[in-house]
Amino acid sequence: MSSLRQTLTDYLKVRRALGYKLERAGKLLPQFLDYLENAGAETVTIKHAVAWATLPAAGNGHWWAFRLNVVRGFATYLQTVDPAAEVPPKDLLVDRPHRATPYLYSDQEIAALIAAADTLRFPLRRVTYRTLIGLLAVTGLRVGEAIRLDRGDIDFEHGLLTVLDSKFGKSREIPLHPSTIEALRAYLRERDRLCPPSSSPAVFISPAGTRLIYCNVHSTFRQLRRHAGLKPRSGSCRPRIHDLRHTFAVKTLLDAYHDDGDVQPRLSLLSTYLGHVNPSSTYWYLSAAPELLALAGRRLERHLGGQS
Repeated sequence: MSSLRQTLTDYLKVRRALGYKLERAGKLLPQFLDYLENAGAETVTIKHAVAWATLPAAGNGHWWAFRLNVVRGFATYLQTVDPAAEVPPKDLLVDRPHRATPYLYSDQEIAALIAAADTLRFPLRRVTYRTLIGLLAVTGLRVGEAIRLDRGDIDFEHGLLTVLDSKFGKSREIPLHPSTIEALRAYLRERDRLCPPSSSPAVFISPAGTRLIYCNVHSTFRQLRRHAGLKPRSGSCRPRIHDLRHTFAVKTLLDAYHDDGDVQPRLSLLSTYLGHVNPSSTYWYLSAAPELLALAGRRLERHLGGQS
């Protein structure tokens, strides 16, 4: 088993050197090796891969297929040094891809989420989550981008935020409103007062002085969501932290329509601002907003009416 763990270390190192972040795989694969060890298995087998991937029994097919796909990648690499390793076929667990319906927050709901941070246990957690949620709401940052921010990524003089090595290895600069810059400045002052000895370069830290962890942020957000009284609008439309990004995108385009300006250039800028490699990703963000589609439809009717 020690050789298997060393192979896993090598696999993750090689893949990350190629630009893959493997944040989930880096957590799931050690769990899979724990499972193999408890089962007395010396290498990866299809039987054990499927048995582990379909945990928990109450999970859904999409999650099971994702877990098996993570194992498949490692098993393919492992087979080059261990011919006895078995690679699970691609179609063994059917993955029916689906996207959740974005939950578009009102200004009042965002304010309620920020206010709910005051229910958290430690003063540093309270001020950290107030600022984090506010920053996500006004910038459309991905959660991972926000928690990876270091203090040096904020240019207070020029009002810029630098997002380094984000999705697909891309980096970008984000201009911030002066009020956002001031909010970040105030947060860092309060953060340093509450946790002076922190050696972490991270902007957002835990009461222990360490960088926030992705899964803990999601867990805390669910807690804040309950305190804010936010309820699902349907089985596929639940208030998620990522929907702050959807909301930012929709509101940006709504402002453009209400200003009666040229929307297409604004859409191109929005795609760049959000860090989308393909503009189609931005279009999908916007397709879930009935108000936005109605405004676009009315503008198209005016355009066609002017041609007749």
